[in-house]
Amino acid sequence: MKIMNISDRMKLKGKRALVTGSSQGIGRAIALGMAEYGADVMVHFSREASKAEDVRREVEAFGVRCGVVGTDLSAPDAADRIFKAASDNFGGIDILVLNASVQIRHSWGEITFEEYRKQMDVNVGASLWLIQKFAPGMQQRKWGRILTIGSVQQVRPHPDMLVYSATKSAQANMVRSLAVQLSGHGITVNNLAPGVITTGRNSEILADEKYLQKVLAKIPVGYCGEPHDCAGLAVLLCSDAGRYITGTDIAVDGGMGLPV
Repeated sequence: MKIMNISDRMKLKGKRALVTGSSQGIGRAIALGMAEYGADVMVHFSREASKAEDVRREVEAFGVRCGVVGTDLSAPDAADRIFKAASDNFGGIDILVLNASVQIRHSWGEITFEEYRKQMDVNVGASLWLIQKFAPGMQQRKWGRILTIGSVQQVRPHPDMLVYSATKSAQANMVRSLAVQLSGHGITVNNLAPGVITTGRNSEILADEKYLQKVLAKIPVGYCGEPHDCAGLAVLLCSDAGRYITGTDIAVDGGMGLPV
């Protein structure tokens, strides 16, 4: 059996990746990581097209192809639109990274039906519908990678994000089930669960020094992560170097999820 070096097994040249919610934050970092290792990248955004175009330019700077698709993932036709865009641009997708999510902060007694539905539709529903669209092609090609982006809230739910944390737990269970069902087709399915990662989503609240110190007290390494801390693991899991890893939930949280 030929033994390949690790750097060769990490390469994604010839692969086609779709990263939802990749116009900023963790999604952007993962999209750039995929491009750096040679994958063509489909960038998805829900609201800010200009940011997605900025990422397109960053991706193309690596010498790979890049497509952009914009749609609200809670829309009934979102998966159809994304599938068509990916098919038109690349002819298919080998790597599906389900990063986009909606996070609404409210105490349990104040959650509205609309807020509940939006988080369920985007965080759980869209993941399922997109997998239904893209997994059959992976099965036919006998190679595929599906990576969901979870959260430390799977194990340490925030009291003001009850629905969000519930959706992330549901997503992690979906990964475990699909990993078994798709295992005979060269497809791996994993969940990457970030802790406190500094992004536009939480920059305002983390700017409160008193609140930040409370957060840091719960993180054993003593600091918040950055989006690129997630990108390296994402590339590994989506490459041939990660072919023997499936059905796992891997925390990138500085130890925040540990029972200490």
